[in-house]
Amino acid sequence: MSPPVIILIVVGVVVLLPLIYVLAIYNRLVSIRAHMRESWSDVDVELKRRYELIPNLVETVKGYATHERETLEQVTRLRNQAAAEHDDLSSQSRDEQALIEGLRRIFVVVEDYPELKSDKNFRQLQAELANTEDRIAAARRFFNGNVRELNQLVEMFPSNLIAGAFGFSRSEYFQLDDDRQRAVPKVTLDA
Repeated sequence: MSPPVIILIVVGVVVLLPLIYVLAIYNRLVSIRAHMRESWSDVDVELKRRYELIPNLVETVKGYATHERETLEQVTRLRNQAAAEHDDLSSQSRDEQALIEGLRRIFVVVEDYPELKSDKNFRQLQAELANTEDRIAAARRFFNGNVRELNQLVEMFPSNLIAGAFGFSRSEYFQLDDDRQRAVPKVTLDA
């Protein structure tokens, strides 16, 4: 091989390898962002499922516990607040925490009404709510895993240079701040 060909190969390698690396990291960032958006839509679907169950649960409890009206109205208000559009994950998290607390209050009220606890419709709603809570937790873990992966790439060298150059930034985790609220509302099917 002649010296000009060798120089051309060396220059090509020196230019192409970094370009290939930049393209690979950029494509990985785009892919993770897409997974993150997809996983958030999974969380959103499960939250909407919860929002649809709550009015039925409130109506069932209302039939038995008429003097618990204030608690039931508060849960309905919290449900509507959580179901509303949110600008960021932290406000969504706060509203979800408040809703979980409201649901806990309903289940405390239910303890005083044995005939309600044995109602078939109520027990079915409890089971659906427990299933939905499990699905929300799984979707949230998947979303937060994607957030973690994106945040690592955005912060680690040298991928942080590429992320910064193309406008990628850290994302928020969807989490509950109060340890008591991390637990799924207690749902028992005792008759």
